[in-house]
This record gives sequence, C-alpha cells and structure tokens, in this order.
Amino acid sequence: MEMKLFKGLIVICLTGLLAACQNEGTEQTEAEEEIHETHNHENHASESHDHGEASSAVIEGLSEHYHSGDIVELTVSSEVESDGHWHWYTSEDSEEWTAIDKEYEDTLSAEAKDGQYIKAVLYDSGHNIAAESKPVEIMVDDHTGDIYNGYFDDEQVADRNISDWSGEWQSVYPYLESGELDEVFEHKAENGEMTAEEYKEYYREGYITDVNDIKITDDGKFTFIEENAEYSGQYDYDGYEVLEYEAGNRGVRFIFEKKTGDEKAPQYIQFSDHIIAPEKSGHYHLYWGDDKEALLNEVEHWPTYYPSDLTIEDIKKDMLQH
Repeated sequence: MEMKLFKGLIVICLTGLLAACQNEGTEQTEAEEEIHETHNHENHASESHDHGEASSAVIEGLSEHYHSGDIVELTVSSEVESDGHWHWYTSEDSEEWTAIDKEYEDTLSAEAKDGQYIKAVLYDSGHNIAAESKPVEIMVDDHTGDIYNGYFDDEQVADRNISDWSGEWQSVYPYLESGELDEVFEHKAENGEMTAEEYKEYYREGYITDVNDIKITDDGKFTFIEENAEYSGQYDYDGYEVLEYEAGNRGVRFIFEKKTGDEKAPQYIQFSDHIIAPEKSGHYHLYWGDDKEALLNEVEHWPTYYPSDLTIEDIKKDMLQH
C-alpha cells in the first residue's frame, strides 16, 4: 500500500514537472517570436536600402504639387510575386530613411509635407527585400508667396523656355458654363466684395473662348482645337514684358511670335501664370491676337487652361486655394 502511494506521488510530481517544462517552452517560444518580430521591424526601420539587385517597384498617384493640409494618396505595385508585405519609408534628403509606422499595405495615405521623399519596399516572408521603388518627392505650393500675388523685383524676372508650357491643356470655360465651378464663386463671395453670381459673371468674361483645347510641343508648335476646327502655328520666343497694375502689384507676360503656320493661328501669344522665371506651369492665362501692344493692354479677357489630365475636382481644389 505504501509502495503504491509512493509511486503515485512520483507520477504526480513528474506530470507537474513536464507541464511546467511545456509551459516554459511555450512562453519561451512566444517570447522568441516577439523578439524576432521586433528585431525584424527595427531592421526595416533602420534599413539603408542599398540593395542593387532588388527588383523594381513603381509608385503611382503622385500629384504635381499639393497644398498645406492635403492628403497624399499613393499606390505601389511590382511584378514580383511575393507572400510578404510592404513597408513605406520617408526621408528629408533621400539618404537617411525612416519607416512609416503601421503602413504595411500597397497603399499609403499621409499628410503632404514639402520636400519629403517617400518610397516603398517589399519584403518577402523571409524578411528579404523582394522589390523597391524609386523615391518620389512631395511638393507643397500654397500660392501665397509675394511673387504669385504680383510683388517682385525686376532682377527676379528671367526668360523662360516653351517647355514650361508644353503639353495638352483644357479650357476651364466649359466648367463655368456647366455650373461645376459654382462652388469656387461661392467661396470667393464669402471672402470678397461681390456676390457669387457677380463673381461668376466676372470670370465668364475672363474665361470665355471657343478654343477648348491647346497642344504645345517643346519645339514651339501650338495647336488650337475648337469644336469644329483645328489650326496650328510654329512660334519663337519674343521676350517678356513686366506690367504695372492699378492695384499696385505687377505681372509678367511671356511672349511668342508666329513664324509659320495656318492663317487663323494668331501672330502673338502671351502667357501669364504668376511665375516669373523658369518653372513648369501648373495653369496659365493666355492672350492671343495679331497686335502685340493691344494684347499687353488686355486685362479683362484671359482664357485659362489647366492640364488635360486633371479632373474638375483637381481644378476646383487648386482654384479654392487662391
């Protein structure tokens, strides 16, 4: 009887000891996994990303510029097949990179910060780099500087190349007529001296045009597209003129003269886009005709064009910043 009791106690002790060992092993495994994951995240966060052979990835959705408070919406894609995950990184100089916390998908939503670089890296299940994108730069432009508002010194003005305006452009006049710009005029009325309808009439006179689209090439060819007509001309740069306005501010017209082309194409074209030195234009007001001096005195009719690939929502967002 005593021997059986003694054996029973031994079995109970061994069972408890084995259970304790199993629990300890489980806790150790979980702790090791947690350390492993933390180690991998820290490695990602401090990664130098000089990976040479990694396959490329492409970031899409970048806007030409943003305004303060805008949200940057980016998507990354790669032809690499992987069961891993993405990490997004940010940098101020495109050399030292910091992981953006809790961003592990192929999309990123973040507040725009001027001069910020962003890139994405795909890690496979073994935490090796499978693909990496080139950095993209975020640019914030609120159009509130003195130059944009027409306050600048003569020495700040410089000649510009036609490439500043090359591309395909759409008139905003059809959007005014359709009522899709009414929100812009209502916003102006809240802070201005006219009613929304009065602003609409003012801009109708400024925007009105039959030229719905314009194509401009880097070698100076302009193509004007109306509803039932298309004509073009070859233009050379003819310098710029600084204009003084009654309000006390100033503007710059960059002038191009026709050398060859269709008879209907105007002899002179003048750009005004609130930019006074070489820089790619985001939108512009255009003056055209056969009398150069008369155009310089025109301040009431200024057809306005935005890139053709912008939506009405993109255009309204830009206008609401002014």
